[in-house]
Amino acid sequence: MAPRLSKARDRVVDRVVNSARISDEAALRRAVEGRTVLVTGASFGLGEATARLLARHGAHVLVVARTAERLEELVAEIRAAGGSATAYPVDLGDFDAVGDLVRQVLAEHGGVDVVVNNAGKSMRRSLDLQYERFHDFTRMTNVNYLGPVRLLLGLLPHMRERGSGLVVNVSTIGVRIPPGPRWGVYQSTKTAFDVWLRSITPEITPDGVDVSTIYMTLIYTRMSAPTPSMRRLPGMTADDAAWLVARSIVKREREITPWWVTPAQATDALARRPIAAAMRVMARHSGDTASARGDVPLPDAHPRAEVGGKAR
Repeated sequence: MAPRLSKARDRVVDRVVNSARISDEAALRRAVEGRTVLVTGASFGLGEATARLLARHGAHVLVVARTAERLEELVAEIRAAGGSATAYPVDLGDFDAVGDLVRQVLAEHGGVDVVVNNAGKSMRRSLDLQYERFHDFTRMTNVNYLGPVRLLLGLLPHMRERGSGLVVNVSTIGVRIPPGPRWGVYQSTKTAFDVWLRSITPEITPDGVDVSTIYMTLIYTRMSAPTPSMRRLPGMTADDAAWLVARSIVKREREITPWWVTPAQATDALARRPIAAAMRVMARHSGDTASARGDVPLPDAHPRAEVGGKAR
């Protein structure tokens, strides 16, 4: 296919599959310049791309992740480009460390204006491989649910007292569509945090704290790379997806969801039995990846991700 036709096709697929992104740099600068934004999961992928994007438009970005060395590299790169950033190496699954993070951030910055809850662990593994792996459940619950809850329990009182703030939750369309075989741990833990955040939203919005949830489609990062079938699906680079986070910050929409999710939910409600049968067929005719079996280590990058100064 000619390059021009291929690019045109990719643009059409992008518009059909993914939520619309913004590209208004002036609006983003007005929304974040001079403000303090905390981004979790900032060492790679979408978190890294978001930190770079917001810092480039004037935000002071607090980057949070487990990998201290990578965070220091990121902060150095942001500062070299004229931006402002501070690294906080913290494992969200360590609740005491999250509590220390909250105290340190409040002491050093007096609070934050925006929290981008991006950190997360993904897993596609069959039940047969999980009978002796209860730690899969505890680890995913801690990072995808309880860790972010602990973080917000520490930061929200100051936002509410000040009368302003924004929580951006990077969720997944898996929360909104029928659960697929082998994705149970990931989808259930992401759903738990989504439900908790939606439950507290009516309590905090009267105090000036907005909540915006992005139900993300596929992003080409190392988190999705271990599943070969997902490499063939339409998706976004981390840099593309960062502009969805920007849209969330600029417009403060309650949720950002691809248009086709609502029809999918309606179909699930009206056709539960056929969909359940299709899931059984899917379970029988698909298997665990080499990464899920532990045969190979997790990849460092997605083969379709952009590299060379951009998020991996």
